[in-house]
Parts: sequence; structure tokens; C-alpha cells
Amino acid sequence: MRNKVLFVAVCAAFAFLGGAAAESLVRGERAAAQPGEAAVVPHDRFQNIIKHFSPSVVAVDAVKPASPGSTKNDPVEESGSGVIVKFPGTAGVVVVSNYHVVGAAAPSKVYVTLSDGRIVQPARIWADPESDLSFLNIEDDSLPAATLADSSRVKRGQWVLAFGSPFGLNQTVTHGIISATDRGQISLGSTIRIKEFLQTDAAINPGSSGGPLVDLDGKVVGINTAIASKSGSSSGVSFSIPANLVKRIAGQLIEKGAVTRGYLGVQLASALEPAEALRLGLSRVSGALVEIVHPNTPAAAAGLRVGDVVLQIEDVTLRDENHLINLVSALPPGQKVRLGVWRDRKAVALEVTVGQFAGQTSRSNRP
Repeated sequence: MRNKVLFVAVCAAFAFLGGAAAESLVRGERAAAQPGEAAVVPHDRFQNIIKHFSPSVVAVDAVKPASPGSTKNDPVEESGSGVIVKFPGTAGVVVVSNYHVVGAAAPSKVYVTLSDGRIVQPARIWADPESDLSFLNIEDDSLPAATLADSSRVKRGQWVLAFGSPFGLNQTVTHGIISATDRGQISLGSTIRIKEFLQTDAAINPGSSGGPLVDLDGKVVGINTAIASKSGSSSGVSFSIPANLVKRIAGQLIEKGAVTRGYLGVQLASALEPAEALRLGLSRVSGALVEIVHPNTPAAAAGLRVGDVVLQIEDVTLRDENHLINLVSALPPGQKVRLGVWRDRKAVALEVTVGQFAGQTSRSNRP
């Protein structure tokens, strides 16, 4: 009997020590985790972020004019989401949302519903169709503003919260992780040329467009803009515009009233397929394949040819065609840059003077 009692006591002691070790391990993981990358996230941390962040989240409704070329002249009603932020040089606050939500609607046709139910309207709208961003200037300094994070620090696997109004359900919150960064191989609207997305598995549905993607420090890392779905509802593959791109576009619109973008004057293949890469003598699928070189453009003047694969711009190795478009778009017109090109199974260096893109224009509206 004593032996049995002793055996039970020893088992209990080991169970206690094992439980203490496990608890110590979890505590160690929490202590070692970097901000926004906690290995184990207590529920109250989510709750605290939601409590403090929610007042900055809004619903956005817009009555847009009929699209050019449409057979119907009736206005189009659109609903989405947004987040309140502050930008230097702007009176009041700015609601960041998507261009596909607001479109060309006049400020008097845009309605912003605050977290407390109040409805306000913008005094001015800045818009950039190419990056799918709209900025609604609300002349009220008392509204609670969120902080835009440095999205270059975002890592795969870190926790995020997605705020928005899916299906008209205001102040909805979902959670997930960052699935990938620098996503560009996504088919979106015809006006959207700058594609540089964060991918997340947080549930995002119609009506969530324009809502913020928030890290565990309570800062905005992205603006939710698209889902990959055949049914039109969340399938665990969603995309957000990085906060750093939002800051760059907003800065130019607020300071200059327009976004200036560089261009080369080429049409690029939508993807470089593995079989094509091998046929061209490349050992990996990377770079941008040139399909068309437009005449009288910087690309033509530099000697780029159909069939060239642009592998580098200066010292940056290109991932794909969207990477090249984004880098060139961010350059000032007139700047000379060096391109590393793959041609006839060998590397060629070309120098090109960046031109100014004259496609879809940004705009600023007053009532």
C-alpha cells in the first residue's frame, strides 16, 4: 500500500513540475516575442486593441456617377469602410478608403458613419485610381485618429486584425495572420496599376473594402482592398494596400494635388512562366518579360527590345513585372537608371531616362 501511495505521490510531483515547466515555456515565448509577433496572444490583448482602435473605424457610403461608356445613366451606390488618420499639412482628419468604393463621387454624395453613429461628409476628396486609394478630408480635429505603421517591418506569420463593415455590418472585427507580403500577381479593376499587397487570411468580405488591417501594436499596416474568391465571399485569401504606399500617395496628393509617376513605355507579360524562363536560358522564374516596346518612349530610346527580360533596376533584383512597375512608378521623371537585361542568353546593361506617366490621373474634389 505504501508503495502505491509513494508511486501516486511521485506521479503527482512530476505532473506538477511538468505543468510548471510548460507554463514557464509559454511565459518565455511571450517574453521573447517581438512586438506584434506574440507566439501566444491572450484574448484580452485582442479586446484591448479593439476597444482603443474601434473609434477610428468608419463606414463609407457613396453615390457615384455612372461609369463612362455605361449603357445606364443611373448613379451607382457603393458601400465600404475606412479609417481615420492624420496627415501633416491637412486641417482636420482624413478618412482613408478605396477608390473603388468612393469613385468619382462628389463630396456632397459621400456619407461617413462614425463609430458612435454620427454621419459626417468630407470637405474635399483626393483620389488615386491607380493605387485604388481615396482620401476624404473631414474638417474636425476632435475625431480619433489611428496611426499608420511602417509596413516594411511586417513579417509573414504575425497576427493582424481586420476591421470593416462586411455586408453592411458596421464595426466587425476578424483576425488572422500575414500570409505573404509584396503580392502583385492579382487581377483587379482595369484602373489599378500599382499592385503591392499584403496577403492575409483574416476574413474580409464585400463591404470591408477600405477598412484597416491592424497589428498587435494597434497600428494600421494596410488598407483592405480585395479578396481572391470565385463566390465573391471570403476564402481566406485577402489583400491589403501597405501603409507605406498609403503614406506616399497621400503625401503627394496633399502637397501637390497629384501623383507623379515614372514610366518606361513597355508592355510586360502578365507572368514569366517556368517553361519560357528555361527556353530563354534563365535558371529561375524572376524578372519582367517585355512583350511590346512603344515607339518614341524612354524604353525605345534606351534600346529595350521585345523578348528582353528585365532582371534588375540599379542594384535591385526584380521579382516580377509588378515589382518593375512599382519601382519605376516611384522614380521621378528625368532620373537615369541602369537596367540589367537578359537578351539572347546573356546579360546586357542599359541606361534609361525615366519618363513621366500620363495615364489615369489623380484628382482633388471640393463640393
